[in-house]
Amino acid sequence: MASSSAVASDASQARALDTSAGPARIGGSPFVHAGVTGTVRERIPTVIIDEHGAMARVVAGRIATLIRERAAAGRALVLGLATGSTPIGVYRELIRLHREEGLSFRHVVSFNLDEYYPMRADSIHSYHRFMWENLFSHVDIDAANVHIPDGALARADVDAACDAYEAAIVAAGGIDFQLLGIGKTGHIGFNEPGSGEQSRTRLVHLDSITRRDAAADFFGEENVPREALTMGIATIMAAREVAILATGEHKSGIVRRAVEGEIDRAVAATFLQRHPNTTFYVDDAAAVDLTRVATPWLLDEVHWDEALAVRAVTWLAAKQQKAILKLTQTDYAENNLTSLVARHGSPGAVNGLVFNVLGAKIRGKSKLPRGLKTICFSPHPDDDVISMGGILRKFVENDNAMTVAYMTSGNIAVFDHDVRRYMDFLLRLDDERIGDGTAVKTLVDTVHAFLERKQAGDVDIAEVQDIKRIIRESEAVSGIEVMGLNKSHARFLNLPFYQTGKVRKDPIGPADVAIVADLLRELQPDLIFVAGDLSDPHGTHRMCKEAIDLAVAEVYGGDAAAKCPEIWLYRGAWQEWPVTEATVLVPLSQEELTLKIQAIFKHQSQKDSAPFPGQDEREFWQRVEQRNKTTARQLDQLGLAEYFAMEAYVIA
Repeated sequence: MASSSAVASDASQARALDTSAGPARIGGSPFVHAGVTGTVRERIPTVIIDEHGAMARVVAGRIATLIRERAAAGRALVLGLATGSTPIGVYRELIRLHREEGLSFRHVVSFNLDEYYPMRADSIHSYHRFMWENLFSHVDIDAANVHIPDGALARADVDAACDAYEAAIVAAGGIDFQLLGIGKTGHIGFNEPGSGEQSRTRLVHLDSITRRDAAADFFGEENVPREALTMGIATIMAAREVAILATGEHKSGIVRRAVEGEIDRAVAATFLQRHPNTTFYVDDAAAVDLTRVATPWLLDEVHWDEALAVRAVTWLAAKQQKAILKLTQTDYAENNLTSLVARHGSPGAVNGLVFNVLGAKIRGKSKLPRGLKTICFSPHPDDDVISMGGILRKFVENDNAMTVAYMTSGNIAVFDHDVRRYMDFLLRLDDERIGDGTAVKTLVDTVHAFLERKQAGDVDIAEVQDIKRIIRESEAVSGIEVMGLNKSHARFLNLPFYQTGKVRKDPIGPADVAIVADLLRELQPDLIFVAGDLSDPHGTHRMCKEAIDLAVAEVYGGDAAAKCPEIWLYRGAWQEWPVTEATVLVPLSQEELTLKIQAIFKHQSQKDSAPFPGQDEREFWQRVEQRNKTTARQLDQLGLAEYFAMEAYVIA
């Protein structure tokens, strides 16, 4: 763990980085295309940090430096704070600094950005509760210095309370450091599209996209409040320093819009382009659409290697709507790619190189591994068949020893009405076949009594959580049976981090890592499949990958004689690997895609209407069909072989 002084130094460097020299990064190796030398078209200084822990340390380190500087000067630091999954890492690092390095919050004054309305402070959904559970109760801040909009006010009192909130910020001396996240609409705080630059703390109506994003936390969009209290754009812009954070590919489009687009009331974050001291911190996934990452050759000279050449030529072919082998000197010249042709001597040489590189990625069943001990790590009980049902079937046919390890129960994604249906089934079975009545009726009565009094978002009692877990386990077994496996090939790890009964999970801990490590030691796999999906809106995939990475390091890192398994990364229900990034492209016939969809159908609790669909309202099987066909169609349009459908993987 970095010391506070090192973190503070990193934070200072991050704020000072000039992106005109190329991609600003902290931690890890640079992108293969990090040779950009010209002016980057970014209107907010943006730092790419490839590891979430490093991002948290940088931002928390900057806050810690400011706290200590103000304390030494006998002044309080005024913090503007945000909620949501992105800043939790910052808060955990601040707690660590408090516990291990003596960072005191006695002279910190905080103002939170927003709160749902109406919302009781003790509600499981309230930002008041979120802040106390995730930060304030773990540090020595004076409760009198904590300010959070009151979502329980009578409507007649809201305007006066908003004015008082603004006055309290002024009385405290103004916000010194404002922490922000960004929503898919580009909102900061709850300043939705249409918010004015002069807006102050007020009651607002929430955009439908924002409410849909929050639906998982509230167990259904219908339970999400339609209004919220929020600081205004002018309130945020008055802060002396702003740090805005974004993670995940689902934020990449809005990150580019906020950083590179014109200032627009439809995207509140674009107003930060006028702020004199704002830094945008993004991970690799959230940065993928930035021009310097996606198409750096459009900015200035780049250092060409094979990977960048593949990306550039594939982009050019799509832009020109031509097959790769038909691209001409004119196509390259008109799109800033003459240096690539010069490097290889002719358009034909470049075309041939990229065509062959892409073609070599295609592996049918005959080119896939045989006879290997293999583990497919599935974060949820359906990610295996949704994401890699095609290759799973091919691995079975190639006589690989397959184990599917389901890392979490997925029980929060089962509707209550499914539980009621199974309870009715048990009663009918008991009445007609068993007849003793006592145990079954006691369970059914307990479950029904709880569901009758359950409020939206309440944590299920243990009996209901177990029933939902069993429902998903039985569906998982049914799904892999379609692939040619049976229940002996399934392992249900039930990692502890997931077992909160809530959408928000605990951080990955030693117990989670130990369970994965024990499985690796027991099975000694030659190859493992891991979800490398960075678009999972709830973070479970990311957390499961963290547990696997730590377990692999524990099992194989300290033993020079141990052979680390080959790691293949797949993606989940939200996105596929681009053909330029994929290492392996696996063709699927029409029959194989149909079989994959049949396996997905076995997950009946997720059929028709899944509890957590994200922004895509289609069923998972529909997304899969479109995604796999689109990947195959893209290769066809590039002039490669034509296939019915295709899955993509990255060998780490």
